[in-house]
Amino acid sequence: MNKVDLEEFKVEKAIKLSDCPTFSDLNAPDKELKKELETVRRDLGRFQDTLYAHGKYSVLICLQGTDTAGKDSLIREVFKDLNVRGVVVHSFKVPTPLELKHDFLWRHYIALPAKGKFAVFNRTHYENVLVTRVHPEYILGEHIPDIHKVTDIDQKFWDGRFEQINNFERHLVENGTIVFKFFLHLSKEEQRQRLLRRLALPNKNWKFSPGDLKERELWQEYQQYFEEAINRTSKPHAPWYVIPADNKKAARVIVASILLKELKKYKEIKEPALNGKIKANLADYIKQLENEK
Repeated sequence: MNKVDLEEFKVEKAIKLSDCPTFSDLNAPDKELKKELETVRRDLGRFQDTLYAHGKYSVLICLQGTDTAGKDSLIREVFKDLNVRGVVVHSFKVPTPLELKHDFLWRHYIALPAKGKFAVFNRTHYENVLVTRVHPEYILGEHIPDIHKVTDIDQKFWDGRFEQINNFERHLVENGTIVFKFFLHLSKEEQRQRLLRRLALPNKNWKFSPGDLKERELWQEYQQYFEEAINRTSKPHAPWYVIPADNKKAARVIVASILLKELKKYKEIKEPALNGKIKANLADYIKQLENEK
């Protein structure tokens, strides 16, 4: 199996999504990919224990992608060996009336992970420069001063929103949150096949909505805005990774491997040293417990 090369997927300069591959199998059969994922996610589980004991960092994983890109199954499989009390998944839907009474980042801010914990955002604050670019009328529901009609939403507005997102992520990183951003890059043909499978399976077709087909007609617009968002917000402190998503098993291995390799770079994250007084009396504590009847 090919080793996962972080630089192959990391966005460090402007990209064109049309030039990025949507398929990878890491030159390995499914059985080998499954075994590799099991190994990596066990290591992630051990790192989580250390992260919690250290207590000075948190980890935020942001997942973006079109419908059927495999976000839900990736979350299920990659984080299976983490302590459930140490990882929280947030799936952001259409903003609620309460959320619309706040700025667009508010609902994401209150969902951030505490020190020592992981959080996974299934769809993220980037929806506010993706869906709203394709459907700018949604912005009107945010009740922003000086935005009264769609024609008031100009390029300056979007430039400001990208700046706000970059500042938000910089603030997180400077305060101890390690930020990962993954775009699951799916081909249009693979999405078509997955939608057909979804419709054919009784236990899956409840997920289907006719609106999925309407959004599919806007494929090129979404690709354009995904590309712009990635290029405008991939920074050294919070880079994007473009993950080939046509092969779900390989995509999971790639994401898990990137997480583990990057997190291991934080050498200061380790279990705290035992209190000197406790350490000096360990033998006595052991003897006390062994002598209990």
